[in-house]
Amino acid sequence: MIGRRSIALAAALALVSCAEEVPQVDTSTYGAGENWDNPGGDWAGSHFSRLEGLTKDNVAELGLAWEYDLGTARVQEATPVVIDGVMYTSGNLGRVYALNAVTGAELWTFTPEMDMQVARAACCDFANRGIAVSQGKVMVAALDGQLYALDAQTGAVQWQVDTIVDHTRGYTSTGAPEVAGNLVVIGNAGAEMDTRGYVTAYHVSDGSKAWRFFTIPHDPAEGPQENPELEAALDTWSDETRWDIGGGGTVWDAISYDPQFDQVIIGTGNGGPYAQAIRSPGGGDNLYLNSLVALDRETGAMKWHFQETPQDNWDLTATQPMTLAQMDVDGTSRPVVLHTPKNGFFFVIDRETGRAIAANPIVRTNWASSWNLETQRPNMTPETSDYTNGPQIVFPASPGARNWYPAAYDPTRNSYFAHVIDMGNMLWLPGPVDNVERQPGFMNAGAAIIFSPDLAAAAASLPPPIRAAMEAHPQWQSVLDQPFTSELRAIDPMTGATKWAVPGLGWQDRQGVLATQSGIVFHGNVAGRLFARDADTGEELWHVDTGSSILAAPMTYAVDGVQYVAVQTGWGGGGWGFVPPYAAAYSKGNANRLLVFRLGGGAVPIPADLPALEPAPEPPAQFTDATPAMIAMGGALFTENCGLCHSNQPRAPLPDLRRMNAGVHAGFNQIVLEGLLVPRGMPRWNDRLNAEQVKAIHAFLIDSQTTLRRRELELQRRGLPLDTQSLTILSNF
Repeated sequence: MIGRRSIALAAALALVSCAEEVPQVDTSTYGAGENWDNPGGDWAGSHFSRLEGLTKDNVAELGLAWEYDLGTARVQEATPVVIDGVMYTSGNLGRVYALNAVTGAELWTFTPEMDMQVARAACCDFANRGIAVSQGKVMVAALDGQLYALDAQTGAVQWQVDTIVDHTRGYTSTGAPEVAGNLVVIGNAGAEMDTRGYVTAYHVSDGSKAWRFFTIPHDPAEGPQENPELEAALDTWSDETRWDIGGGGTVWDAISYDPQFDQVIIGTGNGGPYAQAIRSPGGGDNLYLNSLVALDRETGAMKWHFQETPQDNWDLTATQPMTLAQMDVDGTSRPVVLHTPKNGFFFVIDRETGRAIAANPIVRTNWASSWNLETQRPNMTPETSDYTNGPQIVFPASPGARNWYPAAYDPTRNSYFAHVIDMGNMLWLPGPVDNVERQPGFMNAGAAIIFSPDLAAAAASLPPPIRAAMEAHPQWQSVLDQPFTSELRAIDPMTGATKWAVPGLGWQDRQGVLATQSGIVFHGNVAGRLFARDADTGEELWHVDTGSSILAAPMTYAVDGVQYVAVQTGWGGGGWGFVPPYAAAYSKGNANRLLVFRLGGGAVPIPADLPALEPAPEPPAQFTDATPAMIAMGGALFTENCGLCHSNQPRAPLPDLRRMNAGVHAGFNQIVLEGLLVPRGMPRWNDRLNAEQVKAIHAFLIDSQTTLRRRELELQRRGLPLDTQSLTILSNF
């Protein structure tokens, strides 16, 4: 007879024998070699390459090796992965492409199936920031939150899992999954909506869930928190917290596996709503919003946390890409995280303890004056940043000093290369804080925003009390003197000092970066130029005009001794509806391409210019019962519900609804209320808008189209182009 102890021992041995092997990561070398095996390039996410086939002396000989048409015309933010001569990358919505890395020949593609009603929950376009590869699988998170594992050789679905905990709320997925040993970790977007943030780890082998970590507590009236760390965090939220709205804290990017300590470090998002007076009346730090949180890879238990923006009031997320490194600190080599979040500070954080070693501002920051390393807290300045009782001009702006576009770290030069935006915004509350209702699955940001480059022009149209508060603000002169700067910089991590800088094109220019050991920095811009610069001086060594807007970070790899540089092109992301006139997407359209270069390559085909704009079509007759009040109501409803996507600007990525043809006007109700165009990404609105409200919106658009057509016909009569500048000149016509 076998005793219970023997049975237990046999069961334990069986579990051990069936346990998944945890792959080990070699951290002895820094930077990517011939392969670029994840979007960040190496185990550290450094966007740094050890390859030296391209040098300062020969980089000017780069030419096009091949190009690939991605088949779409929306945002491209992913950095490709190359493993053993095969390139894998993702496109918008979570499309995946596998290509021959030498020729560009298509091996397979994958397009996820989804209900495009999800588009209504996407605050910032259909972005996807990359794939993960492990155990012969290519993993991607689609916009609707489905995580797919695809066979790396064929693209066939190996497993699929729904990562979203509550489909009544505005969750989406836009970040790249992160492989952590035998697990793959993914978060979700939606803090502007009505969500509660979390990350989930799944087994790479079969997609089964290993653990889930929520980034903020739930309503304590619903029972105990999921783990002790959330019980502790509950003390940092007020008793009147609006748990029904969600709270925010989503992990929409910034997930890094640290193999040295077998931990997953996540960056958490903003509070929802933005204003703490709505979200957590009475204050509190609101853990773990806007924090770096280190989780044990095997269990998901928290090891440490570091909150970069306590009491978040300004959408200053900590979800920007992290770089792991080893740095000299007071004569001792320490493992660190280099992090430049939205809030304007450059943090060097000890990966073992979670304590900040350095924290220096790299832009204007008036939400906090400085950082206290002794208390590990910012010296906050509510007198110049709390907009609860009236408008405030806050630096940096909600797009952030840094955002999703990756930086690169070169340890041989101790230089951190990053695109930095120094800009503010005016924030105010459009209504009382105690009268806010949750908008299910929709925007719940709760604050009005105007960015500093637009403030002077917007002043005349603002309500007098808001305009007066703006012009009396102590930061107003700073806005007038310098509305913004947009620069690519080489930065010393420990001091935050700029070693060199080159100007960008505008605040809507976003530039991902690649650095190489041979001393070259690669980056693109939205005008469609790809640059190579001297890493020591910033001097331009080479550039090529591509005719396609570039946001994503370039990468480099080698096959059979030949080094290549690749970059994806396509305008979009946050503010995507307002394509700037200096962008290639404005003049040449937004056909998405993947461009790959090598020494001795050829010329890049440049897309043709878009045809000149024609005057808006003549709209149908206005509704007989349309009154000025009805049109005004329609304008307000349009701004609240439609304006996030339909900017109604020239060359906008989505249709300018002031240019609707007769067929669209005739089917307006079917499109808006019945979902006629849902498969094409236009959501239905019958759960938020009734027929009377949709009629008011339609009346507003007919009125707007009538005005636009009159102005454009006058421009045409005068021989002027139909562009933003000319329309502004005739704005009173």
